[in-house]
Parts: sequence; C-alpha cells; structure tokens
Amino acid sequence: MSFIRTGFREIALKVRRQRTRMVLRHERRLLQKSEINLGREGTAQAASFPELRNEIVALRKLEQEQKEVALRIARIEEGIKRIEEERQQNAREQAEAIAKLEAEKRPLLQQRNQAKNNVDVCERELAGVERRIQESEAADRDLLKQLSDLHALNPPPADLEARSAGITARRARLPDERAELVRARLGSADAARLAKEKLNAAEAELSAIEKNMARTRSEFEARDRKLNDNIRAQQEAAREARARHQTVEERKNPAYLSIGRHLAAKGVAPPNAPHLLAEAHRRREAVDAHLQHKAELALLSSQIDKQDLRKFYFSVFSVLVLLALTLLVVFQSPRGREWLPQETDTILSINADQFERANFAKRLRNEQPTLWPALIGAAASLPGLNLPRDAVRITRALTTNEAGETREFNLVQARRDISNVIRAITNDKTFQKRFISGLPVWERQPDFAVARVGPATLAVGAPDQVDELVLVRLGMKPDLKITGQLFDRFQALDRDSALRLISRDPPDLSRVFHPIFTRELLDASQLLGLAVNLQNPVKARVLIKVNSSKSAADLARNLHDKPQQWLRLPDSQLLLYSQPPEVQRHGDSNLELRFAVPEGSARLLLQRLAKTDTPQAVAAY
Repeated sequence: MSFIRTGFREIALKVRRQRTRMVLRHERRLLQKSEINLGREGTAQAASFPELRNEIVALRKLEQEQKEVALRIARIEEGIKRIEEERQQNAREQAEAIAKLEAEKRPLLQQRNQAKNNVDVCERELAGVERRIQESEAADRDLLKQLSDLHALNPPPADLEARSAGITARRARLPDERAELVRARLGSADAARLAKEKLNAAEAELSAIEKNMARTRSEFEARDRKLNDNIRAQQEAAREARARHQTVEERKNPAYLSIGRHLAAKGVAPPNAPHLLAEAHRRREAVDAHLQHKAELALLSSQIDKQDLRKFYFSVFSVLVLLALTLLVVFQSPRGREWLPQETDTILSINADQFERANFAKRLRNEQPTLWPALIGAAASLPGLNLPRDAVRITRALTTNEAGETREFNLVQARRDISNVIRAITNDKTFQKRFISGLPVWERQPDFAVARVGPATLAVGAPDQVDELVLVRLGMKPDLKITGQLFDRFQALDRDSALRLISRDPPDLSRVFHPIFTRELLDASQLLGLAVNLQNPVKARVLIKVNSSKSAADLARNLHDKPQQWLRLPDSQLLLYSQPPEVQRHGDSNLELRFAVPEGSARLLLQRLAKTDTPQAVAAY
C-alpha cells in the first residue's frame, strides 16, 4: 500500500506548488509596482546612466503628448462651461418671455370668462321667455278645451253664459301677454347674439396669445436641445481625451520599470524618496525566496516513483467510476414501496399517533372499548407493542380473488427499533419459528403469524397472508409500487390524517366494510379515496376519479346541487357533512371534496369501518 502514501504525498506537493505559484504571482506584481514607483521618482538620477538614455527620450515624448492632451481637455472643459452659461441664459430668457406672455394672457382670460358668463345669462333669460310663451299657448289651448266641453254639456248648466263669459275674458287677455313675451324674446335673442360675438372675439384673442406662447416655448426648447447636444459632444470628446491621457500614462510604465530595475541594481535611491529603493530590494528578495521554494518542491516531486504514482491515480479513478455507478443505480432506483401484493384493491391506513392525540378518538375509545381492536384488525393481537404509544402507522390491505373471497394483509410500522417486540415473541413459547428464504417467521396456532419485513415494520395476520407479504418483500412476488395509479392518489391524501382509505374498486367497498358511501357515488367512481382528521372539528377530504370529463362535470354538479342525496351514510338519516362540501376539479376526471363531519356521523363512520355498528346504534343517532 506504499503507492497510496506516495500518491497522497504527490497531491500534497501539488497543493504546495500551486500555493507557491499564487504567492509568487502576487509578489511579482508587488515587485513590478515598487520598481515602477522607484523609476518614476528616480528619473532625474537616471540621466547620469547612458544606458537609460532611450527610456528618458521615450518618457519626454510621452510627457509632451500628455501636455497636449491636457491642454485639449482644458479647452474642452472651457467650452462646456461656456455652453452651460448659454443654456442658463436661454432658460432665463425663456422664463422672461413666457412671464410676459402670461401677463398679456391674464386679462384676456378674464374677458373670455366674463363673456362666457354673459352668454350663459342671456341664454337662460331667452329660455325663460320661451318657456313662458309655451305656457301661454298651453293655457289658451286649455281654456279653449274648457269652453268646448262646457258647450257640449247636455243639458247645459244654468250658469252657462256666466262661465262662458269668464273663459272668453281670460282668453281675450292672452294675446296681449303673448305679444309682450314675443317682444321680450326678440330682445333676449339680440342680447344673446351680441354676447356670443363678444365671446368669440375674446376666444380668438386668447387663442392667438396661446399660439404665440407655444411658438415661443418651442423656439427656446429647440435652442436648449441644440446646446444640450453640443454639451454631450464636448463631454464625449473630454472622455476620449482623458482616456488617451491615461493610455499615455500607462505607456510610460515600461520606461519607469526599466529605470527602476536599473536603479535598484545599482543601489541608487532618489533623494526625495529613499524608502522606495528598500521596498524594491525587499520585494526582490521575497520573489527570489519563492522561486527557490518552487524549485525545491519540483525537485521533491521529480524524485517520486512514477510507477507508484500511476497505481495511485488508477486506484482513485476506479473508486470514482465505482462511486458514479453506485449513485446512478441509487438515483435510478424506484421510490420506496409499501411492500403490499400487487393485486391489492383497498387500503386502510391508520395513523396511531393522530388517534392518540385526538380528543374525539380518545373519548370514543373509552365509550366503546371494542372499537379500536376491531378497527386495527390482526394488529391488535401483536404482543410486546403498545400500538397507541409505540406504533406510527397500521396499514390494512384487502384484496378479493375471482371466487369473491376477501384476503387481508396487515403491516405495523413502529416508532423505533422493534428488537423488543422480536425478543418478546422469541421468549413466548406459543410461537414457533420457521424461515422463508432466510427470513424468520413466527407462527402461533391456530391462525396468527408475525414476520419482520423492514427495520421497524412487521407483517401480522393469518400465516398464509404473512407468508405472501414475506415473498413480496423478498421480491419473489410482484409488489404494489407507489408509482401506480392507486398509490399516486393514496399519497395525495394527507399523511397527517388519522385515517386514510382508498379503493380502486369503489363498488366493492360496501362488501369489504359496512356501507359508508351511497351506492350512487360508488357506482359513479372509478377510484375513491378518503382522509379523516379527528381533531375538533372533524374534517374529511374525498378524492374521486371518474372515467370521463363529462362524468366528472355531471358528478360535480350533482354533489354541489344535491349533496344530501350523494353524501349520506346509507341505512341512516345522518349526513357526512355539516356544511355543504367544497367541490374542486383537478384535470379532466378528478374531483376533490372538503367538508366538516358532524360528530355523530364521524362516530358511525368509524364504527362501520370497524364493523361494530348495530341497527340500534344507527337509530339512536
């Protein structure tokens, strides 16, 4: 196994070399920066070295170019300042011009408003005169009608002449009143016409001043946009000039670097910054030390046996390939299973923890001691395990063969390790131990058996049914996979419910348990699931799958319109709901119902699942 030690040693050397390379790159950058700073401050001392003449000439050319660029930047900034002043002046002139036009507009606006008020007054007066003329004409027609009706009376009244004279006198006064109203209408019409003419003149003057204001504002805004464009152009030129200035400054770094390296080699320090020379020497020593350390690590690595190294790499590669294959198998494996036979039709799952915590379940268990053992079936006979306290879930799976016989398979999932239960069964002399393909099964006469099919799961029940669960667990018989249609709907039910029931043959439920759903609902369902939460209040959730979208729509309508017909306990007067259920559709053929269950209905529901109800008990509720 020396090749493993060799391989880890080589990996450690690689890590140290990589770290040394990273530190070396950092130190080289710091050395270069310190030499550039030394060259920048020691340019005057470099003039005494003939070999640095080319660098000094290049620096002078670049400095001259920088001066030209700086002068151009100053000119551009001066132009920007001048344009800004023009923009401010333009803004002031615009404000003054608009203020002057606003002052001219104000009296015109007042005149227009006064003329508009005058027009409204004249129109109201004209309308009043017209209304009075119409009232006069209506009064004349009314008097004429009264006169005609009076003469038409047979026999005529005794005061016919007097009444006729009165009506005639009133009609005689109406023409004079109408003539006066007509003259008033002519005067009002003339006054309204003159008022409208004044209004039109005032609106024309106001429109002209508003157009002038809009034209003035547009001229000033156009001038401002032009100035703004000039500023943007100048600012862009200034940015380009500053970028050029920075580029020239960076082009000076190679000359500064050459001068700094030469001064460091000669040991010449600028009088105004002697510490730069010490900094350059310190950085050079650090770079040399890291280079030496890198060479030592490379020498140690070259002395390693290459054959051992190849063995180590091959071993690591093999382990990684094996790990990848293992992970692939794990992730491609199907999800967990309940280890029930494939032909299972109905599953009743009881959450013992929820039953233990629900006050309603506790009270019902005290009132009816036979309910809990009958509800959990064969699991009640399991020794060494307190089911309400130590069990997590009790699963009862029922299947019907072609002859109509019902078989039941029971699984008990404990809260923790079940070694105590196995020890109690082993010490019980009434149990006989046998093996099925190496898996132990304990059998007690006449018809009870126990087998461990999981770390905390026990199969209990009749011996032949426990044997079949063992064969399913060993993979010798097909099991009911969670990915199937039945389990997809079963897993959709709330796992925190105290009780879950699902059947892929709903009409058969009335034969497996005492009836809990109406025959109409069972016949209309292709798949039916129920979850009951026994907290206060008791709540239920029903999942229904039908064979078509039309059937789903019809069933949803019936459940919504006539819930008392579809959601009641057969052979009783009790309804499954206290308030009309909430009906939801999922997809084309799935329905979901949510409703609260009355306490009496919940009690009878549990009794019928446990088959402990009696006709007297049904009548009592």
